[in-house]
Amino acid sequence: MNSRFISRWVEDFLAERPVRANSLIITIYGDSIAAHGGTVWLGSFIRLVAPLGLNDRMVRTSVFRLAKEKWLSAQQIGRKSYYSLTALGRRRFEHAYRRIYDDPRIEWDGDWQIVLTGSNIPPTRKDALRKELLWEGFGIIAPGVLAHPSANNDSLMDILEDSGVKDKVVVMQARTFGALSSRPLQDLVHDCWGLEAIAEDYLRFVERFRPLLRAIKATRALAPEQGFLARTLLMHDYRRVQLRDPQLPQQLLATNWPGTAARQICRDLYGLTQRAAEQHLMTVLETADGPLPEPSPYFYTRFGGTLAKDGQRS
Repeated sequence: MNSRFISRWVEDFLAERPVRANSLIITIYGDSIAAHGGTVWLGSFIRLVAPLGLNDRMVRTSVFRLAKEKWLSAQQIGRKSYYSLTALGRRRFEHAYRRIYDDPRIEWDGDWQIVLTGSNIPPTRKDALRKELLWEGFGIIAPGVLAHPSANNDSLMDILEDSGVKDKVVVMQARTFGALSSRPLQDLVHDCWGLEAIAEDYLRFVERFRPLLRAIKATRALAPEQGFLARTLLMHDYRRVQLRDPQLPQQLLATNWPGTAARQICRDLYGLTQRAAEQHLMTVLETADGPLPEPSPYFYTRFGGTLAKDGQRS
């Protein structure tokens, strides 16, 4: 019964929310393939994603585009093509998945990171920098002034380096005076980050995935392919919502912030599907050296190190 429910849930999800090939491939490379070395034979990857509605032509077109955008690189060995994450692609994934697997909402002491962009940056480069910083969770508090109350310093430096503006911007730290949850501060957060839309997305995520969590909890033995499909759609949808979340400290959020429940569901489902999903990846995917290698040790540190090597929650 639960197996049929899971299959129907996957079918309904794909029917209601058709996935974009480029975005889904990024999700799979970042979540599933990066930890296994980052390189797979294209033919095996096409087999892997077929149940998600991606056919041969769609995959080949998408990986070609992702290679042009420097996410992936291709290598031809005989008649087979192997696609690998580029160094830039790995850094992009690290930025994104650091926010997903690690919970950055530590206790906030009132510090802010401020980035000042001057007139010495070409408009196109400044616009690209602004988009990268917004993606990292910064808010525009005034023209040429972006701020975040708990940004990751390493991610910020990587963004400035990759954007070629490290020597053209001013990065400062500031500290909040007075109460860390004052009304003016709440108004600033409301004006700069638009949390209402993000909260609604989190609520939809919770409503969508909670029934799947119940079904998988009640399943004695989750089929490998079902585990992979469930985990992939979980991370694809969570990534879409979570990467729009500026990751503000708890003091600046409502007490019933729905992102907390969404993260709990994501973490629990990830742990429950881990064993089956990894088994399916190891069975289907191939590299130039043969079967997919075992995941790197860092894989098991995801979600606070709550994953165990036997696929059970630790």
